[in-house]
Amino acid sequence: MRNALDERSPLFYARVAGVIYLSAMALSIVSQVFILGRIIVPENITATTANIAAHESLFRLGIGIDIITSASDVVIGWALYELLKSVDRPLALLGVFFRIADATVLVVTTFDALMSLRLLSGADYLGAFQTSQLQVLARLFVGARGFGFEVGFVFLGLGSAIFSYLLFKSHFVPKLLAGWGLFASLLLATSSLAGVLSPWFLANLAMAAMIPMFFFEVPLGLWFLLRGVSVPPKE
Repeated sequence: MRNALDERSPLFYARVAGVIYLSAMALSIVSQVFILGRIIVPENITATTANIAAHESLFRLGIGIDIITSASDVVIGWALYELLKSVDRPLALLGVFFRIADATVLVVTTFDALMSLRLLSGADYLGAFQTSQLQVLARLFVGARGFGFEVGFVFLGLGSAIFSYLLFKSHFVPKLLAGWGLFASLLLATSSLAGVLSPWFLANLAMAAMIPMFFFEVPLGLWFLLRGVSVPPKE
């Protein structure tokens, strides 16, 4: 068993990272566009809560996808650490810590979504609240989930920036791709922090600031999966 672990090549970790990058991105699109996009109606509490109650199974599926995506962050951090520790082990370790922090925050936000379901469950002990009050509280927890993502994305951006820098220093991917990743990751971190500090920025610019990250993670995942990495022979 020990020998098998020792024989794992950088290509193995690159393939793992590539598969997880692409899978996590696909799951995130499904969750945000085809699930939350169908359920959440901006500025309409009644319609949103009615959709949650009417499509409870779909909403729960979205929560499950979020949990899987959060676990994927940890796997990506592990794979990139193993791939890049030869470049700078302490810095790669810091990148892992940021990815774990991101995953932790995002997992905690799933409790907000579960609380929305509980508030709309019709349980007897909720009879002390009026229907309108329960709807407002449920929508409040859905909104809190969104704020949790902004906080988590700060750590995601920082961790990704560190790994992008290490990729830039390495020979594993084109420097143009790694440099773009460094830019996109820092933009994600700063824009997410700006979204926490400024409601106007969150409403108007936060989503647009995430687009460069898409055009980094998808090409990176494809590169790892299709091209892999090359390691110079030991002298």
